[in-house]
Amino acid sequence: MSVDHKNETNSKSASAYPDVRYPVRKLLGDRRILFITALAMIVGVMAGFVAQIVVALIGFITNLAFFSRFSTNFSSPADNSMGLWVIVIPIIGGLIVGVIAKYGSAAIRGHGIPETMENVLLNESRIPPRIILLKPISAAIAIGTGGPFGAEGPIIATGGALGSLVGQLLKTTADERKTLLAAGAAAGMAAIFGSPVSAVLLAIELLLFEFRSRSFIPVALASVTAMAVRIAFVGMEPVFRMPDLGIPTEGALASYIVIGIIIGFVSIAITKAAYWIEDLFEHIKIDWVWYPAIGGLFVGVIGYFFPHTLGVGYDNIGRTLSGGMAIKALVLLAVFKFLSWSIALGSGTSGGTLAPLFTIGGAIGAVLGAVALMLFPNLHLDVRVAALVGMAALFAGASRALLASVVFAFETTLQSSGLLPLLGGCASAYLISSMFMEQTIMTEKIARRGLRVPSDYAADHLQRMIVERTATKEVITLNANRSLGDVRSWIATHATGSSHQGFPIVDNEDYLVGVISRRDLFDADRAPDASIASLISRPAAVVYADNSLREAADMMVQERVGRLPVVLRGNPLKVVGILTRSDILHSHDSRLNEASVIGQSISLTPIGWLRGLMGRPPGADQLPKA
Repeated sequence: MSVDHKNETNSKSASAYPDVRYPVRKLLGDRRILFITALAMIVGVMAGFVAQIVVALIGFITNLAFFSRFSTNFSSPADNSMGLWVIVIPIIGGLIVGVIAKYGSAAIRGHGIPETMENVLLNESRIPPRIILLKPISAAIAIGTGGPFGAEGPIIATGGALGSLVGQLLKTTADERKTLLAAGAAAGMAAIFGSPVSAVLLAIELLLFEFRSRSFIPVALASVTAMAVRIAFVGMEPVFRMPDLGIPTEGALASYIVIGIIIGFVSIAITKAAYWIEDLFEHIKIDWVWYPAIGGLFVGVIGYFFPHTLGVGYDNIGRTLSGGMAIKALVLLAVFKFLSWSIALGSGTSGGTLAPLFTIGGAIGAVLGAVALMLFPNLHLDVRVAALVGMAALFAGASRALLASVVFAFETTLQSSGLLPLLGGCASAYLISSMFMEQTIMTEKIARRGLRVPSDYAADHLQRMIVERTATKEVITLNANRSLGDVRSWIATHATGSSHQGFPIVDNEDYLVGVISRRDLFDADRAPDASIASLISRPAAVVYADNSLREAADMMVQERVGRLPVVLRGNPLKVVGILTRSDILHSHDSRLNEASVIGQSISLTPIGWLRGLMGRPPGADQLPKA
């Protein structure tokens, strides 16, 4: 919003009167977005390097803790030969994480994404700078000592903290900080999994809560930049290699949708169970600093009997997707990976959710696919595709990041034949989850703290409507030369329009001079013989007839007014209407009707069909002619 001194009326200059303030439309792109995009790309580079450092740190701690060697190579704790001592390692890791959380920052607890969402919604995207150091270190310790987590959650949180820090060091708006935060988070995910497109979609679905060019363009370029850093370190190979898949048959597609439905119910159960376990920890009558160590005890015991539950388990996902695991092994992996992960997560340690959910979902999907193939061999179902669908569908159902889940599974395997099964399975899982679960695994924690998390991203109704179609055309104006006493007497007669809460003030040529409120008219300190013009204390705020209602509503908020005179662009001092807050509220009637009024456009009778074919809706004959 700004003041324009250059608008010319048809017969006189607008500058002959006090300044007129009106909404100013912004271009989709400007110099500011170039600046934020440049910053986002810098954040992308930093997040790309941080991701490689965290992965190396996890590898170093894993090798040191389980194999007593100094190496940063990524190793699986499942290959250890420690015997019963393997139980102790996760306990030690939990103790260290608990101390870091207690005396460093409690914000490192959890898997990172909900905490980042909370900072976006509640704290104007301001994340304490110490999180940049404490989150990756604590996560590397937790995962490196056997924690059944993925590195992606902490790196997403760390990348978000980097973006937030840049936004706090420089002069930015809260919206711009949110964009930089999301850019860092997306860059972190892209650098870990080599999935830049799904990283952008995840940022849109879980962090930005919007789809605007001013936000997703910087995020997209940050993700691409981080991907370039990843390519420099590890190349372009997909994270999860799969044998080439065939084109799915109709029966197989139907099966994958059914698998998605089942996985949808599983996602609900897993989400509720995870938070139930977290609630159990809250009832333990000791300081929460010990919770991660207790969780580590369970991780160690389960890891002793089922070593493949330890660590990130990317190798488990790869074996599941290649079809190289027996049904019994898949069932054991799904059950005990869930127990280990949910208990550790509930204890408040530091770690991600994506890799565990992918592991569990992939194993369940493979089991369901194998059983379906045995019962119905004519479906020509591919167990590997069933595992891929299960992997993505569980995350889609648990987080409701539908598009991110579908594209992620494609980007990490580069199997284009899996896209159609993925879309069907993830959409059906999302449907079941949204029908039977109010919150998600990402939002439940912050919802318990009283925050509402946006779930639907629809076009702004007010942005679609223009002022001309909503404003009142018949305007009651007051002449600037009338006395205050005269106007008060007119109001006392209860004449038409005298009950309005505000009035545009015009001169003898009907040009706008200002706007006054009913309160101004009854100010006891004003003498009855004073002119109406003397009551004007501020420039008039107006709105153009072709402005959107969103622009008008924003103008009302900025100017702290409840009504705006409507003017024409070619004549900004000539009042042609008045727009009030009530008008804007009433404009939502059409939106509510579109969502709730059920009607039949074409009748099933022969005449109704004929009308439908001719494009004539029922009742068309009664419509007034234009």
